[in-house]
Amino acid sequence: MLKIYHNNRCSKSRQALELTRNAGKEVEVIDYLKTPPTAADLQVILRKLHMKPDQLIRKNEAIYKDRFKGKNLTDEEWIQAKVSYPVLIERPIVVKGEEAVVGRPPEKVQELL
Repeated sequence: MLKIYHNNRCSKSRQALELTRNAGKEVEVIDYLKTPPTAADLQVILRKLHMKPDQLIRKNEAIYKDRFKGKNLTDEEWIQAKVSYPVLIERPIVVKGEEAVVGRPPEKVQELL
């Protein structure tokens, strides 16, 4: 089963979800703005993505520009920032077992299908 960290207001996220469903895959949809991942969840996701916490940040978000731009945070501080402000998490993230991809562009999810 696939798991997608999804924001329905995001066209890329909607496209990624549509690709998974069109492939006939069962998918668990997590609206991560309403149900944010925990710090432990984010650590697991980042490991599966082979990414550092600062690589999974939406730098165009107002909260990033207002509070975090130009700051040199530790990995733990970036994770806490994403727990506190889930809008900072790049989307969509699709997880399958021990693998994960960021669906930008949405076609990246095909790596897991």
